Amino acid sequence: MTQTAKAWLAELTDLYTPTAYQFEAARGHRASIETRLDNKLGVNEMFEIGSLNHGTGVWKYSDADFLVSLKGVQPGSPWTMLTKVKETLQERFPSTTIVVRRPAVVCKFSDAHVEVVPAYPVATGGYEIANPADGWMKTFPKSHNKYVTDINRNHGGAVKKLARQVKVWKYRRNVPVSSCYLEMRTAKHMEGESSYLPLWDLYLSLRKIRDAQLAAMNDPTGLGSRFGACSSESNRLDAMSKLERAVTRARKAKDFAHDDDDQVKAIEQLKLLFDR
Repeated sequence: MTQTAKAWLAELTDLYTPTAYQFEAARGHRASIETRLDNKLGVNEMFEIGSLNHGTGVWKYSDADFLVSLKGVQPGSPWTMLTKVKETLQERFPSTTIVVRRPAVVCKFSDAHVEVVPAYPVATGGYEIANPADGWMKTFPKSHNKYVTDINRNHGGAVKKLARQVKVWKYRRNVPVSSCYLEMRTAKHMEGESSYLPLWDLYLSLRKIRDAQLAAMNDPTGLGSRFGACSSESNRLDAMSKLERAVTRARKAKDFAHDDDDQVKAIEQLKLLFDR
């Protein structure tokens, strides 16, 4: 019996679901990172955020993300903060490659990658972190996670699967766009849908992101700053070119599967979409 495109997509999603080992290996570095930053810079709190934490991470690609709320006076430039955190951690882990990838400092340990997002608390709530584009941005990571989780619950777990699929496309096709941006756009799409149809919603999510031209997105919770998609205009143009092809392939996969009932051709388009 011929495999359906829907079944193929489900297998892909399962394949790229992170293992428990990815969680534990990354979390094993938390204490030493927090201790080092607290001793040198002062830490209010440090907690896990991001895709691995709330179920949209991608196997072999997603890092473990921690937001660290720093004490002291917030500098005028986020680069000052990021540089201090990078230098402090590099002194502690001299054999580890550590780089700045706004808004985070990425520690590339041999067994896991850990992204540390330095932040300063805001008196009225939330945190100021480095904007991937420029300057500072206000974020409410706990509220953002709840927003995605609530919509996901309304669709029986489908939203996080869809977000993972869009991120698999990003990583497999090397698309220079923020994972957080893709996740929030995907959740926003599903917020307005009454049901979930895997191939249709994959196509519609990508199409809506394409139609928005990767413009900054209002925080759907109404709390924080706008979500930026790309760190530069050249990256945006590169991402848009790849997004155009992705929309075409997702549309063809949907049409072959639903209109022509040609599962083989539908799967061929999905393989092109995800570079499989």
